[in-house]
Amino acid sequence: MGNGEWVPLAHRVPDLGALELLLAVARIGSLSGAAKRMGITQPAASSRIRAMETRLGVALVDRSPRGSTLTAEGALVTDWARRVVEAAEAFDAGAQALRGRRDSRLRVAASMTIAEYLLPGWLIALRGQRPGTAVSLHAGNSAVVAERVLAHEADLGFVEGLSVPEGLDSAVIAQDRLVVAVAPGHAWARRTKGVAAAELAATPLILREWGSGTRQVLDAALAQSGGLAAPLLELASTTAVKAAALSGAGPCVLSELALGEELAARRLVEVPVTGAALGRALRAVWPVGNRPAGPARDLLSLTRARP
Repeated sequence: MGNGEWVPLAHRVPDLGALELLLAVARIGSLSGAAKRMGITQPAASSRIRAMETRLGVALVDRSPRGSTLTAEGALVTDWARRVVEAAEAFDAGAQALRGRRDSRLRVAASMTIAEYLLPGWLIALRGQRPGTAVSLHAGNSAVVAERVLAHEADLGFVEGLSVPEGLDSAVIAQDRLVVAVAPGHAWARRTKGVAAAELAATPLILREWGSGTRQVLDAALAQSGGLAAPLLELASTTAVKAAALSGAGPCVLSELALGEELAARRLVEVPVTGAALGRALRAVWPVGNRPAGPARDLLSLTRARP
């Protein structure tokens, strides 16, 4: 250090284990007793003390058949060591508290379809694994979910779009399909061959709002067929879209997850579409380089186990 070269603190200060050993020698008055307390052999303890003395450049312990006592310098170093060890213990307690807070709560952001039709089952399963975890859920369209995850306002997000927003890593958790559905009285309900992509594109539809994964997939699927006509209605929730279609207002396009009950009961009728790919992947997302941990990791595992 005399030439001004900086030497890392870790190379100048004894490690915590050595400082704890010195404190044990001071309490017990025996190097062998301190070694036993620390769970190491006496030769290993002697070696650590000698290494610490060499690093500091002073003798710390007087060894004799009657035991081990601290030198005057050793007593002074022991006082400093006690403060370092206490600070390390406080650091460890704080880190454990942070982990405890992280593991006791989970913030989830999910697109409407996933929040309504998939997430409840996953969260019930998570509660069985982690009954003490408090879960908060923000439901919105896929664009809003991505924004919340990127802003670290959610520990894990779920989206429906075709692509993953920049800054996020992802894992596909399920496959989904968009379905065109109409009320039984609509003219399309009687079409055995369904509708072509070009006709669907030219027809005003009841749609989710811009920014939703459903809208993004539909836009891409019909881009080669002239693009979407101006919507008949543009609504911000799956429930509102279904209600409008059930009233006979016009055709709607939603996830097959959302329409299962209505199609099974024939309250709505599926209209086949030719010439357009309406499949999509559902994804979990998190910030790049910040792999889900704690309850978020467990929830991610559950989504893969329960498609």
